Amino acid sequence: MEKKKKIKCYYEVLGVEKDATDDEIKKAYRKQAFKNHPDRNQDNVEEATEKFREISNAYTVLSDPHDRKWYDDHRESIL
Repeated sequence: MEKKKKIKCYYEVLGVEKDATDDEIKKAYRKQAFKNHPDRNQDNVEEATEKFREISNAYTVLSDPHDRKWYDDHRESIL
């Protein structure tokens, strides 16, 4: 039986506030992506890959104004 994953808030994943600007989101994404990239974490590639995927998904949604608005409107029901 597969363990159900807890969905994390995209703002928490990137370490920004809900009212973060586009520049703040981009800067936070770059910082997190650099720190958690699988190539930089050779001792734990599988976990780093999963974390990197989570960071990338968060940035994809929060960097698009339409997707971010939808996420903000539905955030409570998603989490």
